[in-house]
Amino acid sequence: MITVEGLRKRFGPNLALDGMTFTVRPGHVTGFVGPNGAGKSTTMRVVLGLDAAEEGTALVGGKPYRTLDRPLCHLGSLLDASALQPGRTARNHLLWLAHSQGLPGRRVDEVLELTGLGGVGGRRAGGYSLGMRQRLGIAAALLGDPPALMLDEPFNGMDPEGIIWMRTFLRDLAAHGRAVLVSSHLMSELQGTADHVVVVGRGRVIADASVAQLLAGAANGRITVRSSAIDDAADVLRAAGATVTRNGDGTLTVAGPAAEDVVAALGKAGVPFSEVAAHRATLEDAYLELTRDAVEFRGAAR
Repeated sequence: MITVEGLRKRFGPNLALDGMTFTVRPGHVTGFVGPNGAGKSTTMRVVLGLDAAEEGTALVGGKPYRTLDRPLCHLGSLLDASALQPGRTARNHLLWLAHSQGLPGRRVDEVLELTGLGGVGGRRAGGYSLGMRQRLGIAAALLGDPPALMLDEPFNGMDPEGIIWMRTFLRDLAAHGRAVLVSSHLMSELQGTADHVVVVGRGRVIADASVAQLLAGAANGRITVRSSAIDDAADVLRAAGATVTRNGDGTLTVAGPAAEDVVAALGKAGVPFSEVAAHRATLEDAYLELTRDAVEFRGAAR
């Protein structure tokens, strides 16, 4: 497991981490999300020993990362896909990492194949696209066949095929018992990838729950109504005491009454409808609701 407990960290007057606490468990993809400046990158750097916390602990398998023998065999990480020597070939980049951990050269060829780079391992990494550098970073993280992985924005620069591959690959890693932490701003990708999500803001955890729990909370008992007489439907439901919001796709979101009461009210008034269903919330809905008071950098409306 990756265990973060009570981390506090300041950069000058700025409190970057304010008691950050969560656990990444084996067999799960855990999403790590929050606004810019929420403390995600600082937390991951503390886990890797790149920054020191003033309080709290960050442990990998019960030990600080700095104390691990052959650390790539315990935790594989990708924080910056561009952190490589551009003049080296991808294979040579991985070879020196492997040699630093006492790993055989054949492992390099294995991870190149795993990440789809087997045919381009002889090319200089500086000529790789961002998506290819992401794959190379994943290959480096997998060199030691570690039981835990920590990836920062792995979907960046990926084409549609690459995104589908990444989503399936991460789920497969967790299915084989690994603990996988993925930081991303792409809520739609995390919704299809993660089992669990840690939402952070202003250096502390706002929510730590399964994706299903977050979606249920965001739906909050609301009902979606689709009707060819949308204005009449809205008037009838408001008269019945419901809170009604008209959506851009021609549907209504109704809060208050149960679905059967909505059906009864519309039927009694003779208003036609083609759908009355529980509101299908997204992870983005849940995220925006949870972090609305934690956004530090907000653009002005035009």
